[in-house]
Amino acid sequence: MKQGSLFEDKYQNTPLASRVRPQTLAEFTGQQQLLGKGKILRELIENDQVPSLIFWGPPGVGKTTLARIIARQTKAKFLSFSAVDSSISKIKKIMHQAEIDREIGIKTMVFIDEIHRFNKAQQDAFLPYVERGSITLIGATTENPSFEVNSALLSRCKVFILKPLQTSDIIALLKHALHSPNGFGAANIVIGSRELKAIAEFANGDARTALNILEMAVLNGVQTESKIEVNLENLSQLITRKAVLYDKNGEEHYNIISALHKSMRNSDVNAAIYWLSRMLAGGEDPLYIARRLVRFASEDIGLADTNALNVAVNVFQACQFLGMPECDVHLVEAVTYLSLAPKSNAVYKARLAAERDVKSTINDPVPLQIRNAPTKLMKNLGYGKNYELAHNTKDKLTSMKTMPPSLEGHEYYLPTTQGHEHRFKERLDQIKKWHAEHDS
Repeated sequence: MKQGSLFEDKYQNTPLASRVRPQTLAEFTGQQQLLGKGKILRELIENDQVPSLIFWGPPGVGKTTLARIIARQTKAKFLSFSAVDSSISKIKKIMHQAEIDREIGIKTMVFIDEIHRFNKAQQDAFLPYVERGSITLIGATTENPSFEVNSALLSRCKVFILKPLQTSDIIALLKHALHSPNGFGAANIVIGSRELKAIAEFANGDARTALNILEMAVLNGVQTESKIEVNLENLSQLITRKAVLYDKNGEEHYNIISALHKSMRNSDVNAAIYWLSRMLAGGEDPLYIARRLVRFASEDIGLADTNALNVAVNVFQACQFLGMPECDVHLVEAVTYLSLAPKSNAVYKARLAAERDVKSTINDPVPLQIRNAPTKLMKNLGYGKNYELAHNTKDKLTSMKTMPPSLEGHEYYLPTTQGHEHRFKERLDQIKKWHAEHDS
């Protein structure tokens, strides 16, 4: 007997993100820097005075949705183009009709999704009609329009930058989808605030990704006759990237490489040489061992001995040149050196700490002052403004901020006093002292 569904058949082939797409500015979430009360883009849309423009932003932030809202509110005929099926002849034919319509007072609005996928010839085909005002062009792109849009066309368009959505914005969208009659409003979906927040944070500013995850979570939730429950346990399968598992048939192989690594970390040179010899006796690829030693040099020694990485890389190259059995002594030399070297995992811990921030926070944009500005548009947007060149200062330091504002003050590299690393600790302390004295 076929199991019943809590969802209506009419929604089965339509993605949730499409079903709950906002239809008006009032329903649109996010981009308040452009659409807030009194903001220029909102005024242009509400007054039906939209010029040719380009929406630039990452996926899932509302570029296409906003273009469709403009289309509904404008008094113009709306046309949509895609790079796949837009030949030059087709574009010119439709543009010629737009020219005729203009002469009788009919406006034409052209939407080009993913305009960066249009080649130069395709973009050029629109240019004369934009110049003459025969059409109003709206382009959407995830790529920098300075590089992907013809300069002549770009100069005739106003560029608006759409930002990744905030976690709170995405949570609001998810709640709307759960209650909307076009979403899951007809079903009894049980999902808590922790689950919604987990989806929103994983989506990283992308509404489409969040809605797709919610849809999959609901479809794979725990279903009873009256409700569907989504909990962190089944949700984790959708928002957690699983680590690659080793082949269980090779367990001893990984046990012994682990023993080698941990013996070196514990500075037990004799045990390390023993486990190395066990691996060589078992026919292990010497390059595999050498690669692990290169990793160890940075993960467990780092700047405590700046020569450790050189030794490991040199031995790796020796293994490439000689192969077994001649390169066995080189491997023993590296294992001996790495085992007896001073230990510090400060570099490794710095990497982990930064990785946690990257995964747990929305990606902040690069501060404008440290962006390059190779194009006029980018300069006009403030790229590189107030940049301070450290080489031009006495102490080779400036008060310029280079960390995203939300992560200001986060520290990743915390040097030890082991081996040579004390020199790096002293230098870092000097830098911190300088900033304490000079930063306002």
